[in-house]
Amino acid sequence: MLTRRSFLKITSFALLALSFKVSSKQIKSIYMPQDYKKNIESDLIKWDSIPLHRTGTDGDEQTANWLAEEILKITEKLEIPFIFKSSFDKANRTSINSFRGNGIDEGLKILEEVKNTFNIPVLTDIHHPEQAEAVASVVDVLQIPAFLCRQTDLLVAAAKTGKIVNIKKGQFLSPYKVKNIIDKVAATGNKNILVTERGNSFGYDSLTSDMRSIQIMKEFGFPVIYDATHSAQIPGNFEETTSGNRQFIPGQIYSAGATGCDGIFMEVHDNVDQALSDASTQWPLEKLETVLVSMLAFRKTYLNHGQKNG
Repeated sequence: MLTRRSFLKITSFALLALSFKVSSKQIKSIYMPQDYKKNIESDLIKWDSIPLHRTGTDGDEQTANWLAEEILKITEKLEIPFIFKSSFDKANRTSINSFRGNGIDEGLKILEEVKNTFNIPVLTDIHHPEQAEAVASVVDVLQIPAFLCRQTDLLVAAAKTGKIVNIKKGQFLSPYKVKNIIDKVAATGNKNILVTERGNSFGYDSLTSDMRSIQIMKEFGFPVIYDATHSAQIPGNFEETTSGNRQFIPGQIYSAGATGCDGIFMEVHDNVDQALSDASTQWPLEKLETVLVSMLAFRKTYLNHGQKNG
């Protein structure tokens, strides 16, 4: 188990999923303090980030376990908390012919296996209010997809489970408008909220990252995560799939870290060309440690300089 002493020594960042062998109860009380602003100088900022990781759509149980273990080796070495994320259904694929996932029953079984095998928190997204309770019985964090981030019934259903709710900011949305979304979740009494920046639409087929969004959304009082891989996408650039610019991912991670985001969300794969979703912007597993080491340096710079001046 992660002790409070070792917890407080972590001055790292977040990687697409929260980990470090903490229980679901601990995640609520330690990682998601009810009053983020009050705690920004204590527990949360000292541990520095809420890492988020994801692998894309669920493959098979063996592959999910293997990938989770490989990523966990890296995050434990670097003392970065880790939350494993995978999707049982990618409901907004570009083409009707695209692989969507294994479905809710098999997908939750795989996530539960990863959670129990490695004693790490898991996260997945929901697309319908009626999925909230079933999914919450397995995962530690419920994610609201970017395209659905304003759907009141979905937000309320997720919030009422009492689980941490990670809201992906829509590509079409101003960061200032996120306050209204947060209020929908908080109105249920659930203050365990994360907000994830994943880029903004720029023209018809491109995304751009406005790092001001991180600072703006942090003012609402909840942790802000930066989705480094989806933000590098070029939506629908290919006829039936989404393309992207993988080469820009490291620079975007470093910029977000230096701007003060509380965690990083990344899609990681051991064979990016064979990924069943978002192949153009999956980050190669063999390059993960290198980019995270650099990320920590930028995070340290923010803590020592940017935080004081920002």
